[in-house]
Amino acid sequence: MKEKEKENKSKKKTDSRCPVSGKCGGCQFIDISYKKQLEEKRRKTAQLLKPFCRLERIHGMEKPEHYRNKVSAAFTYDRKGNPLSGVYAERSHHVIPVESCLIEDERADRIIGTIRGMLKSFKIKVYDEDTGYGLLRHVLVRVGKTSGQIMVVLVVSSPVFPSKNNFVKALRLKHPEITTIVLNINDKRTSMVLGEKEHVIYGKGYIEDELCGKIFKISPKSFYQVNPAQTQVLYERAIEFAGLSGRETVIDAYCGIGTIGIIASDRAKKVIGVEVNKAAVKDAIFNAKRNQIKNIDFYHNDAGEFMMQMAEQKGDVDAVFLDPPRAGSDEAFLSSVTALAPEKVVYISCNPETLARDLRYLTRKGYQVERAEAVDMFPFTDDVESIVLLSKLKSNKLKHVNVELEKDELDLTAAESKAAYEEIKDMCWSIAD
Repeated sequence: MKEKEKENKSKKKTDSRCPVSGKCGGCQFIDISYKKQLEEKRRKTAQLLKPFCRLERIHGMEKPEHYRNKVSAAFTYDRKGNPLSGVYAERSHHVIPVESCLIEDERADRIIGTIRGMLKSFKIKVYDEDTGYGLLRHVLVRVGKTSGQIMVVLVVSSPVFPSKNNFVKALRLKHPEITTIVLNINDKRTSMVLGEKEHVIYGKGYIEDELCGKIFKISPKSFYQVNPAQTQVLYERAIEFAGLSGRETVIDAYCGIGTIGIIASDRAKKVIGVEVNKAAVKDAIFNAKRNQIKNIDFYHNDAGEFMMQMAEQKGDVDAVFLDPPRAGSDEAFLSSVTALAPEKVVYISCNPETLARDLRYLTRKGYQVERAEAVDMFPFTDDVESIVLLSKLKSNKLKHVNVELEKDELDLTAAESKAAYEEIKDMCWSIAD
């Protein structure tokens, strides 16, 4: 029996499209047809959203391979002392060697392979996490899908990089497509990839790319969606959901480098972007000027605190876009949304489970879910992006209604019709909250 199990495991490894399938933990759906991937993601998302609305559709890709415009490689040594690069095994810091990856940009993979091959000749030691000895920790490559610009970030433990100019010259000789190279200094014993200090050693220190007709500056630390083709679909659908007419004031919470707000600015009267990351706000301001947009302002602040202050000052906001991290929004932020009480909330989420949790809160606080779609931003993984439109319940729907919280009942006047009663009955708990 044990021999049979070994044989089956060996066969599974051999049959996989990826030589490190099951080791890195990155592509759970690597050996499932793309059609079935979409079906599974739609099923899971629809199930989680079922208490709130029907999932209308999922947007897939025509060519789902090599979509990642951001590639990060960790470095180590093999048993013979040769440099290796790859990804960390799931839930560990053990490096799994990777030459090329089905979901990563192929140019980025080739550049990382070239750098790995140059280390010995330039006598550059790979960083050892246990001893703290060595120089090169990671290599990060970012690619502009439309512009073709390429940034290489060398993450090092010290700002002293031997033969720096010769290294740059040799690398660009093999890869003239590289437009900028940055040294990122991470001298701390940390699991974080990027350190706080940076030094540009070639080019501008950033790249630019086009998205939905706008140009965006992308710095080493900028948050920029990793799948540009699907990001265009995602943002266009999100803005369509908002139904902007050109008269609205809009908040882009968690705005990052300003992508959603800048793209929405053509259809709104005024846009306000709020972001806690200071470097991202700087890039957002640059991006607004780069695109000659004058109806947008960016603020370096916690989005929840900023919106709560606006609510206290009786600020008038028509729509809020929020695209929080994978952990979703916290209750403090969601309470600031309900305090500000915009007519519409467009929630973009990369985690259907935390999305469902947050929708539960918002629907108890006077909002109803109108519609939802999914966008497959991460083919071959079990992750999926969702867009949900929520609207504030109208006060005129409560005409002649007295909600008595103490009695937990709905008291209707005699003049109200049965149809109005049925409509209001389903909403009463949300309104009562």
